Amino acid sequence: MKQLKGIAASPGIACGLAFIYAPLDLSIPDRAPDDAPVEWERCRGAFSAAMGQLQDLRSKAALEFGEAEAAIFDAHKMILCDPDLEEELKAELQTGATAEAAVDTVFRRVISSFEELEDPLFRERAADFADVHSRLLCILLHIQKQSLARLDSPVIIVALDLLPSDTAQMDRARVRGFCTARGGALSHTAILARNLGLPAVTGLGDGVLALADQSQIIVDGNEGVVIAEADEQQWNDYQQRAQASMRARAADETDAHRPAVTLDGLQVEVVANIGLPGEEVGALQAGAEGIGLLRTEFLFTGRHVAPGEDEQFEAYRPIFETMGNLPVIARTLDIGGDKPAPFLNLPGEANPYLGFRAVRIGLARPEMLKTQLRALLRAGYNHTLRIMFPMVATVEEMQAALGLVEESRLELANRGLPFAEAVEVGTMIEIPSAALISDQLAPHVDFFSIGSNDLTQYTLAADRGNPAVAWLTDSLHPAVLRLVDYVIHQAHAAKIWVGMCGEMAGDLDAIPVLLGLGLDEFSMGAASIPAAKALIRRLSVEGTKDLARQALAQPGAPSVRTLVRNWRQAQEKNAL
Repeated sequence: MKQLKGIAASPGIACGLAFIYAPLDLSIPDRAPDDAPVEWERCRGAFSAAMGQLQDLRSKAALEFGEAEAAIFDAHKMILCDPDLEEELKAELQTGATAEAAVDTVFRRVISSFEELEDPLFRERAADFADVHSRLLCILLHIQKQSLARLDSPVIIVALDLLPSDTAQMDRARVRGFCTARGGALSHTAILARNLGLPAVTGLGDGVLALADQSQIIVDGNEGVVIAEADEQQWNDYQQRAQASMRARAADETDAHRPAVTLDGLQVEVVANIGLPGEEVGALQAGAEGIGLLRTEFLFTGRHVAPGEDEQFEAYRPIFETMGNLPVIARTLDIGGDKPAPFLNLPGEANPYLGFRAVRIGLARPEMLKTQLRALLRAGYNHTLRIMFPMVATVEEMQAALGLVEESRLELANRGLPFAEAVEVGTMIEIPSAALISDQLAPHVDFFSIGSNDLTQYTLAADRGNPAVAWLTDSLHPAVLRLVDYVIHQAHAAKIWVGMCGEMAGDLDAIPVLLGLGLDEFSMGAASIPAAKALIRRLSVEGTKDLARQALAQPGAPSVRTLVRNWRQAQEKNAL
C-alpha cells in the first residue's frame, strides 16, 4: 500500500481508476523577436483565436450544463477585452519581448497578484487568468491540450491542478473524484469538487503525478489521503464506504427542499453564500431558503472607475427577483489594498489584512458606500433585503454605517424612487474585538452574521492561505468556539438573531456544536445544503447542548472533531 497525504478539500470517498491529466509544457522558446508591431499582431491573432474558442465552448457549456456554468467563458472573454491588459502587453513588447514571452510575463504578474489575496472569490480570479494565459500560450506555441470532455470510463482525475475551462467542459458523469499536486481548500478544484459533491484531496505534491495511469486508487476526502496499491480487503472496505456515502447523498438531495426542523421541533434557517449573479438559481435548486451572504465585490474588482448606482441596481435586481420573498443578505463592499480595484487608488500596505479595507474604506469614502446602499435599497424594493457591514471593529463604526443607511434612504425618498423600507441591518462578526464587544454592538443592529473564516484566522494568528500554518486554522478550535458562544449569548440577550456565513456553517462536524450553542441561521455553499439540512433533521437542540459544553472544554480542534464524530456515531447507533 502507498499512501499520500494532502489537504481534505471536499468530503467523501471515491474508488476508481486514475486518469493522469498531464501538465502542459508551456516553456517559452528562446528566439529572436521580430519588431514590436509584428509581435503585437501575433498577440492580436492569438487573442482573436482564443475569443473564437471561448465562444464555441460557451455555446456547448450552455447546452450541456446551463447558463450558470457557461458564464465562466464570459469572464474569460472579458479578460481578453481588458484594455489595461492590452497596454501592459504593448509595453512588454517594447522591451524586446516576443509575443509568447510578453503574454507569459504579463499574465504571471497578474496571476501572482490575485494568488496573494485571502478572499476565495479573488483567488478564483487567479484561476481565470491562469486559464486564459494557458489558452493563449497553447495558440502561440501550437500546442494541443489534453481533453476531459469525453472520458471512456469512470475515473479519478489526477492533475497538477485544474483550470476552470478544464472542468467546465469535463465529462462530469464519469468523474468520481479529484486529487491534485497543488492547491488547497480554497483552490478552484476544491471549490468545484464541493459544488459537485465529489471527494477531493489537494496539495498532495508532485508525487501524486507519479501514479500510474489507469491504476486503482482511493481518494479519501474526509481524511485528506490518497491510497494506491491497496490490498483486496482495504479496497473492498473503501468501496462499501463510498457506496454508502453516495446513497446517503442521493437521499439528502431528494429531501433537500424539506425544511430543516430538529427532532424537538425547532426550524433552522439554512441559506446560501453566493458571489456572482446566477448562483442564486443553483442555491434554490439545492434547497436554500434564502441568501445568507451576497458578496458584492464582483462589480468592483479590476475596475478603474467605480460602478454607478444604476449599474449596481441592474446587477442586483435579478438576484432579488429570482429569490422572490426569500431573504437576501447583501454584504457591502469588502475590498481593500490587497484586492485589485484600481479605482480606489490605494497605496500598498505592509499588512493589508489588518489595514485600510471593507467598512473602513466605505466610511472614509461615504459617497461610494452610499451609492451602493442606494442601489441595494432600490433592488430590494418589494423583496426581503437585509444589509450587513464587513470588518466592523468598533461601536463607532457601526453607528456611522447606520447613519449612511439613513442618509441613503432620505436621498431616495427625495428623488421619489421606490426602495425597500423595512430593511434589517446587521454586522459581520469576524474580528475578535467585535465578538468581545458584541454586547455593545447588539443594541444597534437587527442581527449578527459570524464570518468564521476570518474570525478563525484572526483569533489563531494563522493565515489559512499559507500552507505552512493552514492546519492551525480549524474553526472548531475551542478559542473560536468560545467567541461564537459569547456572541450568540449576547445577541439573544438583546433579542436579535445570529447567523454564520463561513465554511464552518456547512461543516458537518461543526453543525451539532453550533446548534447546541444556539446558532439561528446557517449559510453555506449550495452543495453543502442538502447534507446540512438532513443532519439538522436528525438532531435535537436539547441533545446537542451537552455536546456543545463538552466541545468548549476541549484542548484543541482535533479533540473537538473526535468528540463530535464519536457522538454522532453513538447517535446513529441509538437511532437504529
